[in-house]
Amino acid sequence: MSRKAHGQLRRGQVITTYGPGALIDLPKHSAIVGGLDTWPKPHDLEEILEPRLSQKLALMTGVRTPKLYAPPAESSDPSQPARGIGAWRFPEWFIVQDEGGGQDRQRSRRLVHRKSLDEKGRFDGRAVVATRFVRACPRGHVDDIDWRYFVHGAQGTAHPCLRQLWLDERGTSGDLADLVVRCECGRQRSLYEATQIEINPLGTCRGARPWLGRNTNEDCNQPSRLLVRTASNAYFPQVVSALSLPDRGSAIDAVITELWDDLQIVESAAELKLLKKKPKIAAVLAAFTDEEVLEAIQPKKHGAAEDRPVKLVELEALLAAPDGFGDDVPIDPNFHARRLPERIWRRRACSDGIEAVTQLHRLREVLALVGFTRLEAVMPDINGEYETDVERAQIAIEPAWFPAAENRGEGVFVQFKADAVAAWLGQSDVRKRLEGLAQGHERWAAERKSTRLFPGGPYILLHTLSHLLIQSLSLRCGYPASSLRERIYVDPKDHRYGILLYTASSDAEGTLGGLVQQGRYFEDHLAQALRMAALCSNDPVCAQHAPGSSMEGRWLHGAACHGCALVAETSCEMRNDYLDRALVVPVLGMPDAAFFRGIE
Repeated sequence: MSRKAHGQLRRGQVITTYGPGALIDLPKHSAIVGGLDTWPKPHDLEEILEPRLSQKLALMTGVRTPKLYAPPAESSDPSQPARGIGAWRFPEWFIVQDEGGGQDRQRSRRLVHRKSLDEKGRFDGRAVVATRFVRACPRGHVDDIDWRYFVHGAQGTAHPCLRQLWLDERGTSGDLADLVVRCECGRQRSLYEATQIEINPLGTCRGARPWLGRNTNEDCNQPSRLLVRTASNAYFPQVVSALSLPDRGSAIDAVITELWDDLQIVESAAELKLLKKKPKIAAVLAAFTDEEVLEAIQPKKHGAAEDRPVKLVELEALLAAPDGFGDDVPIDPNFHARRLPERIWRRRACSDGIEAVTQLHRLREVLALVGFTRLEAVMPDINGEYETDVERAQIAIEPAWFPAAENRGEGVFVQFKADAVAAWLGQSDVRKRLEGLAQGHERWAAERKSTRLFPGGPYILLHTLSHLLIQSLSLRCGYPASSLRERIYVDPKDHRYGILLYTASSDAEGTLGGLVQQGRYFEDHLAQALRMAALCSNDPVCAQHAPGSSMEGRWLHGAACHGCALVAETSCEMRNDYLDRALVVPVLGMPDAAFFRGIE
């Protein structure tokens, strides 16, 4: 495997799309993005500070005091050596171009291994391209297909046939049923058979991790599955994100983490006083009292670190935003929020269930990549938390830090009335509808063998309305719908509910206010969203979809489809799952489960 830089990516793409382990097509080669061991050393990278996110990663991964570093940036000085991310050439089997065929509508091309190529990367003077088929397993392992094993089966293992392999295309559709792998010994097999997992045609997974380099295989006993390199299920990154908040507790936690090698022995005020005789330590701790320092040391020492979901901490900060109108001069460049007076935005009866609208003139979001899966995505729960025992592929042999990116932007936060949500949940038609949605979730969980919990009615209500508002806001705020993102806040214990719609970019210090100003016209957007949701172009099929008995397997959708409630997956925090218009507005066949009854 060679490791040379032949292409460029945006820094944010390394976190969300093409992180370590991702399969990528470079201008001249097919490759797999290398693990963190192929990156520049941490001291050559830009550190990103977000203590709450670092603390959450420590709980998730077991890495002690993990740090966050941004991917290397392209140097503006051409005389400086390039600092990039390693990429290994993958796969190692190729298809020879410009081969002939025998019959009409049939094309035969040779399958050759990298070792058969000359120093120019050609076979017998002909150009080659990497095969688009590899094998993988849900644990993230990926490997070349053992083409000889696939054609000859297990009986050819003892005395393997080494004759030439061919890929025959018997048709023009490119369908797997039209592709046949053939050996000159006479054996052949349709590539469609590689999709039949029950007969294990590709063999058992070898636990290959080529993004980590040679000799990094790990034990794995899952059957290998056919994977198209460029398919959307080839790489599912697990990204954890957090908004930067003005939290004094986070500030002291960062200081404690920085000085932990010295502070971990402190048990009393006397020991802390003795330790502060060191000028360096005293200077760093000068902003805090001894009581605050001791209080922050104890949970870290005894394993009782702050384990509240990140989103609940964010919700508290959003709800605590002070009133303000026209006060859009940011005091804190990372977080500046002001709650709009009701007289500015409330003029219609359709917003009776809305408590408040808050403008976020400035926000900072930090995203960190912790691992990935293939074939099947593992999604976080409604609080943005991944299960601690979730299966994920590692992005380094022994990760000690994680790649991260920071985005800055603006947003609008909408708070719901707790008593209105409680009254809605108490209605018999709502309970009946939620029972059907829960049955669909159970069918999905049984099929996937998932332990994910049903998110509940309030989450589905807010999630669906969020998608509808994104479509309305995009028409007037100056941003395309795919640039808007959502964070859904549901705290059933304390009866707090809200939606944050925001846009953030890594290429600017902020945005121009097009979205945040739409908070003043929230009722107009709400009315527009409700009108659009009342009737879908696919009704009555969409409105009468029953998730518990879905013939097409859409277990997690109620009245929702691409014609109404689904948006770009870059905007959605739950990959377009758990959506139902019937919980938002009256729809055909389900008029009495809606939270908003009056549509203007």
